Amino acid sequence: MRACYTPRSMTATPKSSSDTEKAKLVKRLSRIRGQVDALQRAITEQDAPSAKLLQQATACRGAMDGFIAEVIEDHIREKVVEAATKGDASRAAEELIGIVHSYLT
Repeated sequence: MRACYTPRSMTATPKSSSDTEKAKLVKRLSRIRGQVDALQRAITEQDAPSAKLLQQATACRGAMDGFIAEVIEDHIREKVVEAATKGDASRAAEELIGIVHSYLT
C-alpha cells in the first residue's frame, strides 16, 4: 500500500520521494528485526513449543516477503516506468526478471 500524498508545504522537513521510501524500508526492517529477536528469545529463553516457533517464523517470512515486494515495486516504478529511454527500461526489466527468478527458485 502506498503512502498518501502530502504537499511539501505541510511537512516539517521536506523529503524527497527517495528519502521517504528509504525511511519506510528501514522502519519495515526494524519491525522484522524485532520479530526475529522475539523468535530467538522464544528459542533461547522461553523454550517455546515448536508450533509457536513455526508460527513466529512464518510471520518473519511474511514480513520479509512484504519487504521484498516493496523493493520490487519501487524498482519497477523508478527504473522501468520512469526510465529515460526504452533501452533503460528494458535493461531494468531484465535485471528485475533475473532477481525475481533467483528469488523464486
